[in-house]
Amino acid sequence: MTQSADVHFIGFVAAQHGSEIHPSAGPVIDRDYVRAVAQAHEYGGFDRVLVAFHSTAPDSFALAQYAASVTERINLMIAHRPGFQAPTVAARQLATLDHLTGGRAGVYIITGGNDAELAQDGDFLTKDERYARTSEYLDVVKSAWTSAEPFDYEGRYYRAARAFSAVKPVQQPHLPVYFGGSSEAAIAVAGRHADTYALWGETHAQVRDTIARVRAAAARHGREDRVGFSLSFRPILAETEEAAWARAESILARTKALRAARGLGPAATPPNEGSRRLLAAAAQGSRLDKRLYTAIAAETGAQGNSTALVGTPDQVAEALLDYHALGVTTFLIRGFDPLEDAVQYGRALIPAFRRLSGAASRARAAA
Repeated sequence: MTQSADVHFIGFVAAQHGSEIHPSAGPVIDRDYVRAVAQAHEYGGFDRVLVAFHSTAPDSFALAQYAASVTERINLMIAHRPGFQAPTVAARQLATLDHLTGGRAGVYIITGGNDAELAQDGDFLTKDERYARTSEYLDVVKSAWTSAEPFDYEGRYYRAARAFSAVKPVQQPHLPVYFGGSSEAAIAVAGRHADTYALWGETHAQVRDTIARVRAAAARHGREDRVGFSLSFRPILAETEEAAWARAESILARTKALRAARGLGPAATPPNEGSRRLLAAAAQGSRLDKRLYTAIAAETGAQGNSTALVGTPDQVAEALLDYHALGVTTFLIRGFDPLEDAVQYGRALIPAFRRLSGAASRARAAA
């Protein structure tokens, strides 16, 4: 499949089947499911897959290594939370994985905005302290990846004397670093360290604002032109627009039913800024801009990637192109029917985007 060099698609690989409309099923680590969903993304023309992190979930490094072992081309976006191991160790682990996968590793730094979840792993720092620690962590990790000589580091959270890694990443100068977080403390770290800044599926106005904030933070380090932007959505597709919206309403109803079956009441106010931004969008209405559907985010308290783009493959592709025009370089997409939707995205949505993007480029060149 011919791909636009400046736009990438990232999918999602989980350890077992489950979503807002499907109770988790199968073993906690279902190797057959991991293999099937990883291969579906590779066959569908995705560029990369996210392997998520949570304080109660299977280890993201190990899952990513298994996903790499059953695929040949697709790259990895390994969610990793700083603060629970030495950054020098993490740097060697990631560089080693980059070699074992033939240069397919990438890391998604998630500092964490939920104090209760962080406490499950024994972390009781404040949010601002965590982001300050993350910045030091990345200082050390990047030095280990790039330094040809042993180096010293002295910070508030980390110290190292003559640190050195004999294994350097295959990818130069280092693995791609993805970074998320919408608070002011997070934006400051993104400006210093992120190769790609990841945000959830916000409105056009919100995305424009966030990109400007991150670029301003990056400008303080001379990096304003070196940061890409990733946007996360849950596309809901059908052959007609009417059928797509009917499917969206069905998914909302099934989400409500499953939450009720689990005994979950109204969603609590989220502790992280990214979720609050999604709820602020939802407060404006359930259907915003061209195709942004916020009702599921409102129902779940915007717990993670929870806004959708709804329509036919061409209509959703056009909506993605609108975000691309704002500066978005990567789209992280996953479905409410995870495996089936990944197949559908590969068969219909990604080709529609490439076709429409190519047509737009040709029209600009001819103008």
